[in-house]
Amino acid sequence: MSKLLEGKNIIVTGTARGMGKQMVKTFAENGANVFAHARRETEEHKAFCKELEEANGVQIIPVYFDLRDEEAVKEAVKSIRGTKLPIDGLVNNAGITYNSLFQMTNMEELRNQMEVNFFGPFLFTQYISKLMIRNKKGSIVSISSTAALDGNSGKSAYGASKAALLTMTMCISEELAVSGIRANVICPGVTSTDMLATMPDYIMDIQKEATFLKKVGAPADIANTAMYLLSDRSSYITGQVIRVDGGITQYDKRQS
Repeated sequence: MSKLLEGKNIIVTGTARGMGKQMVKTFAENGANVFAHARRETEEHKAFCKELEEANGVQIIPVYFDLRDEEAVKEAVKSIRGTKLPIDGLVNNAGITYNSLFQMTNMEELRNQMEVNFFGPFLFTQYISKLMIRNKKGSIVSISSTAALDGNSGKSAYGASKAALLTMTMCISEELAVSGIRANVICPGVTSTDMLATMPDYIMDIQKEATFLKKVGAPADIANTAMYLLSDRSSYITGQVIRVDGGITQYDKRQS
C-alpha cells in the first residue's frame, strides 16, 4: 500500500510537543520529508527528529526560530530554500493559549497572542507560499480553534488571534488558487495535549459531555486530518474550515 505523503516535503511549525510533534511522526510514517520547527533547540527535539528519520527512511530537518522575530523567520526561510527541496505543504500549527476574561486581559498578553498565533504565521506563510508558487502547487493547512468560531468565555484574546489566522487562510485559498495552491483550516476542539494537563477533572468531564462522542480529541485526530488535506486525495478541497471536535453545538457549549 502506498504511503499517503510519499515523497512530499512538508513544513510543520510548533513540533516540540502536542499536535505538532504528532504530525511530524504521522507524516514521516507516511513517507514525507519534514521540516520540523521549534522555538528553541533542545537535545530532546533533535533526538526525536533523528529517530523518526532513521525509522522511516525520510529526512526530518529541525528548524529553530521564534515566530515573533521577523529576522529569524527570514533566516529560517533562507535555510529551507537552501535545501533545494520543493515545498509541497505547510502546516501553521505553532501557537500559544491564554485564558482570561475580557476585562482582565492586558494589552501585553493580547499582543503576544497576536504575534505568535497570527503575525508570525502570516509572515512565514508569505515567504513559504512564494516557494510553492515557483512549483505551481502546494497545500497550506492552518490550525485554528473552535474558540475562533464559538466565542468561548475567557478566550477573547486567544479566539481573536485564531480567528485572524482562519480569515487569512480563507483569503489566500482564493488568491493562491491560480498557482495551484490549496489552503484549508482545521479547528480542533478540546484535544489531549500538554496544555490540558493542569485542567481540573471536573472541567474535563464537562468538556467530554459537551461532545456527541463524549470524549476529548487526541493529537492523532488532528494529525490525520492535516495529512489528508496535505495529500493528493484532497486535491479538490480548498477554502474549507473543518471542525475536529467530536461534535459540539452552540447549544451544548452554552449549557456547559
